[in-house]
Amino acid sequence: MAEDNLTHVMQFILLGFSDLPNLQGFFFEISFVIYLSILIGNGLLIVIIKINPALHTPMYFFLGNFSFLEMCYTSVTLPRMLTDLWSQKRTISLVECAVQVCFLYILGAAECLVLAVMAYDHYVAICKPLYYPLIMNPTACVQLIVTFWVVGVPVMIEEIYQIFSLNFCGSNKINHIFCDSSPLFQLACGDTYNIEVYIHVVALIFILIPFVLIVASYVKIISTILKLPSTSGRSKAFPTCSSHLMLVSLFYGSGSIVYLWPKSSQSAASGKVLALFYTTVTPMFNPLIYSLRNKDVIATLGKLLPQSHRS
Repeated sequence: MAEDNLTHVMQFILLGFSDLPNLQGFFFEISFVIYLSILIGNGLLIVIIKINPALHTPMYFFLGNFSFLEMCYTSVTLPRMLTDLWSQKRTISLVECAVQVCFLYILGAAECLVLAVMAYDHYVAICKPLYYPLIMNPTACVQLIVTFWVVGVPVMIEEIYQIFSLNFCGSNKINHIFCDSSPLFQLACGDTYNIEVYIHVVALIFILIPFVLIVASYVKIISTILKLPSTSGRSKAFPTCSSHLMLVSLFYGSGSIVYLWPKSSQSAASGKVLALFYTTVTPMFNPLIYSLRNKDVIATLGKLLPQSHRS
C-alpha cells in the first residue's frame, strides 16, 4: 500500500480512436481538412472585418474576437490530435494535459460571454437605437473584452488547480481524444465528489448565465420587432439577429449534445465523436454563417479574391 501511494501518474496516454486502426489515415485527413478550413475561414473573416470600414462597428468587433477565440479553441485540441494520429505516440505529460484543459475551459467560457455580449449589442441596436452610440462606444467594447479575461482566467485556473490536485495513481489511459475533466475523474484516486460539484457549479455560472442573458435579450428584441409599424423595418432588423441566433444554436446545441446526453447511454466511441463535433462544428460554420448572409462581407471578399489572383 505504501508503494502504491508513492506511485503517481506523471504521463497519460490519449487513446483517441486507436481502437479503429484501419481508419487512422481517414481520421487524420478529415481532421486536417477541418482544422485548415477553420483557420482559413475565421482568419479571412477577421481580415475582412479589419480592412472594411463599413464593418468597424461593435457587432463586428465582437465577431472578430469570437472568430479569434474559435481559432484558438480548436488549436488547443486539433493539432495535438493530428500529431497523435500521425505519429501514433499518443502520450501527453501531466503538465501538458493540465495546460490543454486550462486553455480549453478559458476559451470556452470566453466564447459564452462574447455570444452574450453580441446578443446585448443587438438588443441595444434594435430596442434603444438612440442610445446605441453612447452605450456601445469603442471604450466600452474594449472594456467588456478585457473584463472577460479578468473574470474568467483566475476562476478557470483555480478550477484546473482543483482537478490536478487529485492523485492519479491508477491507469494512465485516457479514453478520449483530448484531456477533459470527465475522463480524468475516472482515473483519479480517492473521492472526487466535492471537486466535481465545484466544476459543475462553475460551468453553470459561465454557461447558463450567458445563455439566460441571450434569451432575455432576444425576448426583448422579438417583442420590439413585432411592434414595428412597417414590414420593411422588420425585414431589416431580423437578418441582423438571425446569423447570431444560428451561431448560438450551433454552439449551445452541440454543447448540450455532449454534456446533457445521458452518460449511461453514451458509449466511449460516441462520446469521442460528439466531443470532436462540439469542438469543430461552430468554428467551421461561423465564417460561412456571417459571410453568406452579409452583403458587406461578400463585397469585401469579392474585392480580395481578384487582388490575390492578380498577385
